[in-house]
Amino acid sequence: MKTYHELLKKLIIFRQERNWEKFHTPKDLSMAAAIEAAELMQEFLWKTEEEVKAQVSKDKERFADEIADTVVYLMLLADDLGIDMYEAIERKMKKNAERYPVDKCRGKATKYTNL
Repeated sequence: MKTYHELLKKLIIFRQERNWEKFHTPKDLSMAAAIEAAELMQEFLWKTEEEVKAQVSKDKERFADEIADTVVYLMLLADDLGIDMYEAIERKMKKNAERYPVDKCRGKATKYTNL
């Protein structure tokens, strides 16, 4: 299994070989990630849970591709902005643990400001 940093290095090399850095501004990377996420959302729109499960089972690779496209743009954006994703996720998880204590939020979909 590859590590995050090994995968990121491959993405950066892929981008450099094609001279795409000039197109990958923070604005454009964030927009590309949002567009790819919207393409994924479109696959689920107006479908029941059962329909979604059936569709994913039938064509899992298409869903994996859309998710991968989104994550690739976010990985490149984070790297370009000097954000270490391991640290960012750890920090965010700590914030969420404080905002959503288990005893107050277990089994609830309530925003932390309303707990």
